[in-house]
Amino acid sequence: MVSAYLCNMEEVLGSAQLPALPHSAIHLLELTKNEDNGPAEYALPIEADPRLAGQILKFINSTYFGFANEVTSIQLGINLVGIRSIKNFALWTAVFSLIPSMQVGRFDIRLLWQDSLRRALFAQAMSKYLNVDVPNEDLFTAALLQDLAIPILMREFPNEYPKMFEYRVEEGGSLSEIEKEIFGWNHASAGSFVARSWKLPETLCRHIENHTKIDPRWSLSNALVGQFIVSLSALLPDSFSKKWHEREAFCQSFDRINRPRRPLDEFFSLVDKEMEQFAPLLKLNTPGRSLALYLED
Repeated sequence: MVSAYLCNMEEVLGSAQLPALPHSAIHLLELTKNEDNGPAEYALPIEADPRLAGQILKFINSTYFGFANEVTSIQLGINLVGIRSIKNFALWTAVFSLIPSMQVGRFDIRLLWQDSLRRALFAQAMSKYLNVDVPNEDLFTAALLQDLAIPILMREFPNEYPKMFEYRVEEGGSLSEIEKEIFGWNHASAGSFVARSWKLPETLCRHIENHTKIDPRWSLSNALVGQFIVSLSALLPDSFSKKWHEREAFCQSFDRINRPRRPLDEFFSLVDKEMEQFAPLLKLNTPGRSLALYLED
């Protein structure tokens, strides 16, 4: 494995020339600070960005929502699907647009985004199933963006990360543990640093920061059950490894929060089906192996 050497995370990311969020995404985040803002206010920055407006209309008119008639008005679309859904979709597309495509060894950034979307759909489905107080759209976003720092770190450590991924695939162990051993910190800490530099909501930053650890007590707390769900999603299999290394840890944690009982294979089939519907919206392919297949193996 890569030889360990400690380095200062803030110095690394401070010199990494982090990309800036598009103005339209920043404007939408600013609007959330005032609860009196409604669809009319949110429509303005979206309509001022033709590319974003087109993406959002495609999102609204997708089979995911299944409206009978085509929606051509941004404001009407916001009324139909909700402010949170539109704001979060704008945030997802903004972040994806900032991260360049890359492939290092057997690791392909497109596989990372596939896994991130599948984790997001799982977190959203889990929050609906448990009827938690946290809006399921927010847990979707937290699970989707939990690994946003990995491509940035790969660019800063082009020699180290391919070796870390190879070691994980061959020997197992979580990427965050390998990073911790080598750098003294991991991509979760780096992700929260990046998210805070973009002034993303603090709850989202905390979900990203804590997604690589999971505490059974969180499942019993209304305030922390959202974090439990995001961290549980992080234990799902990744597409660049044929073996599900975290299967036992996942199943133990799933059983802890699976109340009332719902078969895991039924739950995974639902997520696989939603993945087929949602992936094209972010211009992604569906993973080569479904969650149902990993469970069978």
